Amino acid sequence: MARALLVVDVQNDFTEGGALSVAGGAALAERITALLGRHADEYDLIVGSRDWHHGDDDNGGHFAGAAGPDFVDTWPVHCVGGTAGAEYHPALDTSVVDVHVFKGQGRPDYSAFQAVTEDGTALPDLLAERRVTTVDIVGIATDHCVRASALDAREAGLDVAVYEDLVAGVDPDRSAAALDDIRAAGGHVDRSDMDEGLANPGGAVL
Repeated sequence: MARALLVVDVQNDFTEGGALSVAGGAALAERITALLGRHADEYDLIVGSRDWHHGDDDNGGHFAGAAGPDFVDTWPVHCVGGTAGAEYHPALDTSVVDVHVFKGQGRPDYSAFQAVTEDGTALPDLLAERRVTTVDIVGIATDHCVRASALDAREAGLDVAVYEDLVAGVDPDRSAAALDDIRAAGGHVDRSDMDEGLANPGGAVL
């Protein structure tokens, strides 16, 4: 029985200055790096997911048209594959990430469980191959891709924990509701130990 860490969409376009930024995204990247520095060797597999949208179509209606985004089902153009906005935030240490998966390639995907590796292996198949039974989840955004990934992980029969201090959401109320949804599905909502030994929690690791 193996344990995996899933780092969801810690990308430039979802952090400050990006096309669809979430407040606290840059600080979150630093905190996840601190987590990896302390605990990477406790995981059998570390997976990083990224939105990797097409730049020449609306990705199945995911990108808003002339009417503009409603920020529920349609969004501004973001995380187009191969652009700077789709890259991981520079404060995120990806050197210990074992596998990178890509989602939203022409489709309105939210869950990392819809993502595939460069060679086309779906994340659920990868986790099954590695005999993963437990998944810890961190990343962006609590009320969208983190929620969808955690619920799909539960649907797949995995033991799931979301670290509430290592996620960032678009809307506070929807983010709180998302964590409630994860609990209702049998997932765990925990806190990491990242505040221990940090003189400036949420900022740079000292």
